[in-house]
Amino acid sequence: QVQLVESGGGLVQAGDSLRLSCTSSERAGSSGAMGWFRQAPGQEREFVAAIRWNNNRPYYSDSVKDRFTISSGNGRTTVYLQMNSLKPEDTAAYYCAAGRGTILSMMRSPRGYDYWGQGTQVTVSS
Repeated sequence: QVQLVESGGGLVQAGDSLRLSCTSSERAGSSGAMGWFRQAPGQEREFVAAIRWNNNRPYYSDSVKDRFTISSGNGRTTVYLQMNSLKPEDTAAYYCAAGRGTILSMMRSPRGYDYWGQGTQVTVSS
């Protein structure tokens, strides 16, 4: 069973930056993907960013694409989410996700991923 461990959340002010990290217990295959979702209280889990391993291309939601950057390291076992210019609406629990064979059409859906971390809280005050 693949285990994902997130770190890096916290309480910041609007305009600040945070960097989230997620480490997988297993190296991902080239057909998989790894990324981040977030969920605010009372809302559905929403896609933030992901990397598809077959081409190392990043994908972003429209709400974060000019502020957040996803990157990888350690041979497809770690992903990072650099979050700049944080806004109060970015407040949520952030979850790392990994998929064994995430197809392109499912990159932005939680159903495209097989494994999930426990989540790390990001709170942005105004």
